[in-house]
Amino acid sequence: MTPPMAGLVLAALVGAVIGSFLNVCIYRLPLGRSIVWPSSACPSCKRELAWYENVPIVSWAFLRGRCRTCRTPISIRYPLVELLTSLMCLGAFWFYGPSLLFVSRFVFGCALIVLFAIDLEHQLLPNSITLPGIVVGFAFSLFTGPGWASSLIGILVGGGILFTIAEAYYRLRHEEGLGMGDVKMLAMVGAFLGWPSTLMTLMMGSIAGSVVGMLMIALKRGDMKYALPFGTFLAMGAALSATVGPHLLNWYLKQW
Repeated sequence: MTPPMAGLVLAALVGAVIGSFLNVCIYRLPLGRSIVWPSSACPSCKRELAWYENVPIVSWAFLRGRCRTCRTPISIRYPLVELLTSLMCLGAFWFYGPSLLFVSRFVFGCALIVLFAIDLEHQLLPNSITLPGIVVGFAFSLFTGPGWASSLIGILVGGGILFTIAEAYYRLRHEEGLGMGDVKMLAMVGAFLGWPSTLMTLMMGSIAGSVVGMLMIALKRGDMKYALPFGTFLAMGAALSATVGPHLLNWYLKQW
């Protein structure tokens, strides 16, 4: 049953507002700053922003992507994150309706957006997102899909596989190939999605990372030791696993 139009509009608006908060997390967490205080300000001139400069998506367009005072460019990442979060909230509400599964998937999606953006820019996956994410994902699984057993196995499998790979690589090459942030992030994916989707996330993330890595080498933008933000690819793989993953898995199993 399709949710009422008013509910869909409200979901889109709430998503945009939360997307604005996610931008705060993306900017401040790598700097080790509070995401609650102080209020938003221009990173360049430090002027505190007025309320009408914080309206999601609209303010960036109205200001033409620049600070009202110092005219420093404002990254297009801000409206993109707000728009993406709005669409994600709308889509999740459309598919799941006003349910606990909707809340679970939306919280998970918000975590993926923050991790994607931070890892892409800083090659960092903050513990303040991944570790609470494991706990929250497992807590949701006690009342909704994928169920606590699949969630617990997903945590162990997701974290265990990458930890084993990272440890083996370090012992063979005597250098770090995967960070522990990737290990904790995949464990978080397992907590929210369960172990089958965790394996699919790892497969999709690895394929995407390999393709991009080979393109970087072909374009002479890097070499075999070029450090790719694997968490970014895991985020993309997890997003696909959470949406089209079950259909892909059912199709694959039917082939056997």
